[in-house]
Amino acid sequence: MKRWIRFLIISIIIIILMGGRAYAQPERSIFDQNPILGDSPVSQNYGFSLQLLFALTALTLAPSILIMMTSFTRIIIVLSFIRNALGLQQTPPNQVIIGLALLLTLFIMAPIGAQVNDGAIQPYLKGEIDQETALHRGMEPIREFMFRQTRDKDLSLFLSIKKLDNINGLDDIPSHVLIPAFAISELKTAFQIGFVIYIPFLIIDMVVASTLMSMGMMMLPPVIISLPFKILLFVLVDGWNLIIRSVVLSFK
Repeated sequence: MKRWIRFLIISIIIIILMGGRAYAQPERSIFDQNPILGDSPVSQNYGFSLQLLFALTALTLAPSILIMMTSFTRIIIVLSFIRNALGLQQTPPNQVIIGLALLLTLFIMAPIGAQVNDGAIQPYLKGEIDQETALHRGMEPIREFMFRQTRDKDLSLFLSIKKLDNINGLDDIPSHVLIPAFAISELKTAFQIGFVIYIPFLIIDMVVASTLMSMGMMMLPPVIISLPFKILLFVLVDGWNLIIRSVVLSFK
């Protein structure tokens, strides 16, 4: 056992001593940049490091972008309303709800993703446009989607808060104003759909509670009796088909 420990220590020392030579590599071109590894005083090109930093930042913000700039918010709230209206606390589980919301988001946002890919990503990868132009072209389809879902009242709210009066068109509205307006519009729309979903299940709960009270069975919780009837109603009307169809078609 001691021999293995000695061998491991010797191997680590050799790697540390050889590490200085591993950096003595010739110049390499990465993303049309020329980063020079090592102690050369000539190397002052930080373009590759900045691109790597921007890429890591984009990956970090990807979940927020997915939630706040796509259809994910409305879908996940509606699906949560369905589970609460049925009275099921953990069925379907959170993993299934989130997975279904992601799949529906990809389904709805697929045409917009194709526009971004054809108009921004592919020309940028081919070197036909620069990074700023690619970002501007990539945001155009996403902004158009958000404008279609955003209410004028919510948009006016953030414009008034920012005191932006010289707005002549949609192109003059900055994205940092559009995104929160789109978010609260999605929240209101999702709650409106959730209210409509709650009505039939609420009626079942009221009927069951009134029936139990008239029979003098006040000690029996109405939820125990109404839950099977709500599940039966949801299955008979093909609830998942109706809900998914309504949510997908609710996007303009």
